[in-house]
Amino acid sequence: MQKYLTEARQLLALAIPVILAQIAQTAMGFVDTVMAGGYSATDMAAVAIGTSIWFPAILFGHGLLLALTPVVAQLNGSGRRDKVATQVRQGFWLAGIVSVLIMAVLWNAGYIIHAMKDIDPAMADKSVGYLHALLWGAPGYLFFQVVRNQCEGLAKTKPGMVMGFIGLLVNIPVNYLFIYGHFGFPELGGVGCGVATAMVFWVMFGCMLWWSHRARSLRDIYAVEISPGPDWKLIWRLVQLGLPIALALFFEVTLFAVVALLVAPLGIVNVAGHQIALNFSSLMFVLPMSLGAAVTIRVGFRLGEGSTPAAKISALSGLLLGVCMAAVTAVFTVSFRYHIATLYNENPAVVALAAHLMLLAAIYQISDSIQVIGSGILRGYKDTRSIFYITFIAYWVIGLPSGYLLALTDIIVAPMGPAGFWTGFILGLTSAAILMMIRMRFLQKQPAERILHRAAH
Repeated sequence: MQKYLTEARQLLALAIPVILAQIAQTAMGFVDTVMAGGYSATDMAAVAIGTSIWFPAILFGHGLLLALTPVVAQLNGSGRRDKVATQVRQGFWLAGIVSVLIMAVLWNAGYIIHAMKDIDPAMADKSVGYLHALLWGAPGYLFFQVVRNQCEGLAKTKPGMVMGFIGLLVNIPVNYLFIYGHFGFPELGGVGCGVATAMVFWVMFGCMLWWSHRARSLRDIYAVEISPGPDWKLIWRLVQLGLPIALALFFEVTLFAVVALLVAPLGIVNVAGHQIALNFSSLMFVLPMSLGAAVTIRVGFRLGEGSTPAAKISALSGLLLGVCMAAVTAVFTVSFRYHIATLYNENPAVVALAAHLMLLAAIYQISDSIQVIGSGILRGYKDTRSIFYITFIAYWVIGLPSGYLLALTDIIVAPMGPAGFWTGFILGLTSAAILMMIRMRFLQKQPAERILHRAAH
């Protein structure tokens, strides 16, 4: 029992800074929305539309680079820290290549925006301008993630947290300058949000790079002589590991986007209630998601040490801790759901629906916690391809079709509206949790030599 408690403490020490970093990132989006809204409602809507295109695009690159964390953790655990710098250099090459692709997509996003039905031309133009400004921050964001993933793979999660809050603090005054045009800066409105955010990403990258080169604990890594050019074999290996993660994240984001579109014709009350419950559920999701990142680090490190039993303890400790967290957040959600909904909106009909949907959200929080931590465990074992298949089946084969049947048709029951989609979320996330656990158990039952060979590959 003591070894599980010790492991749980180590996981929390890694996870808490990741949680705080995620809060800082969420706060940056909140600040952008509020400050753009202070300029005009059109600019706020333009930023929201632009973000809905930016987020899936950049998340794809983010997912690709997540492959670095288990690779670095495994090298660190196996005492091969001299190999870390080479992997990180190839991570920069991959980030650069992906940045160009993302920038090309965002530059041409105007065709998508202008094709939207009944969109206001002024708002469409502002959205395009916002994306054209923001796209220059894509390389900065992805380069920052390379250095952050290196640090997290070496079990140093605090620098990412600090840089997240530095970004937030820089974002507010720079937004003020470029949105409102003070002190001689151009008055750009919502487009100024894009300029400011792009600049903030480069500031965060610069600060992170400066810290990592100055840190005593990383001197041995940066002292290694490495080739400056790309190693296509290593880059391809990172793509093989990272692409399933990127696609899984993309499936998850697009699932919720599609549900939002399907709920839209059901009326203002249904849309508002759904959005409130989804926003609060997303805030709660930060906890297991951060714990999943910590489990990836610990499992990768333990496998690098050559200890499959220790990796198993890390995995089980993470799952137990995640279930305990989910139980607490579920009770909190159920107990205060009406109070939480009222913070967003005071319309009785909206509050009643949001509270009902939050009750459903409380039901799936344990499943959600298990599936996201399970995904972190599989990343630690470098078994990322299974994450892709499980996510696709759970979300798009089970979750969305069942939600659609329950919400909008009378094939099974009378149309349930948004509650039907949320019931689909429960089915999808529970399926994902079960499949993740089956896959984890399958991997852990394999001979130690095979597990360690996969981890070292």
